[in-house]
Amino acid sequence: MADGIYAALLIVLIFTNLIVLLLYLSAKKNPYYVVYDEETKNALKRRVTNLKEELEEELVDFDIEEWEKELERSIEEEVRNL
Repeated sequence: MADGIYAALLIVLIFTNLIVLLLYLSAKKNPYYVVYDEETKNALKRRVTNLKEELEEELVDFDIEEWEKELERSIEEEVRNL
């Protein structure tokens, strides 16, 4: 009886090790992270900063009331086309 339990436990451990090995090889082949050099990192930071500034400028100029009116017109036009 005890030999059967040990055999089953051994099979489960071998199977588990096989799964862990496959996961390790998969992670090693396709890492989740990307390492950038300093120049690329700085270029990405500048780009994000520029995009943030552009978005902030557009938000300042954005008129919600005009957008709502345009949206209502667009909805009415779509309803008429149905």
